[in-house]
Amino acid sequence: MSTKRVLTERAGAVPALAEAFREHGFEGASLSVLSKATGLGKGSLYNFFPGGKEEMMEAVLADIDAWFEKVIFSTLEHARDPTAAVTSMIDDVTEYFRSGRRVCLVGCIGLNASGAVFAERIRSYFARWISALAQCLRAGGVHEPQASQLAEEAVSGIQGAIVLARALEDDAVFLRVVHRQRSVLIDAITDSSAEW
Repeated sequence: MSTKRVLTERAGAVPALAEAFREHGFEGASLSVLSKATGLGKGSLYNFFPGGKEEMMEAVLADIDAWFEKVIFSTLEHARDPTAAVTSMIDDVTEYFRSGRRVCLVGCIGLNASGAVFAERIRSYFARWISALAQCLRAGGVHEPQASQLAEEAVSGIQGAIVLARALEDDAVFLRVVHRQRSVLIDAITDSSAEW
C-alpha cells in the first residue's frame, strides 16, 4: 500500500474516530467500537495508528486544533472588524457543535481520568481560545481586565451550554446561551466604541 493511500485513509478515519470518542469517551471506545465506527479492521487501525488509541485520539485532537486554528482562532486574532469576528465565532461554533447535540470532545476528555494524558493539549486549546477572543475584544476597544474576563466567561458559557443542552436534551438551551454570549460581547465592543 502506498504512503499516500495510507495517509488518505488515515485522515478519512479521523472524523469517525472523533464521533466514537465523543459518544463513548476515551476509555469506553474499545478497539471494537473504533473498528465499527471507521469500518476498518483492527489490523488496519493499528496499521494507520501504530500507537493505538492514544495515537488515534492525538489525530482527532490535531484535527480539532486545525479547524479551530483556521476558523476560530485566526479569525479572532486578525479581526479587522471585531463585531463581525465575534458574530462569525458564534455562528461557526454553533454550527460546529450542531446546536448543542455534539459534545465538545476536548471538554469531555478534560473531565475524565484519561484527560491527564492529553492535559497540555486541552489546556492549550482553551487558553488559545480565550486569548484569541480577548485579543479580538481589545481590538474592538475593550480594555483589560474586562476583555480577558469576557473572553473567559464566553468560552466557559459556550462549553457549559453544550453540556447543559445535552443533559436536558434541549438544543434551545445551547442557542439561548450562545446568543446571550454574542450579545454581551458585541455590547462590550459597542460600548467601548461609544467612549471614543
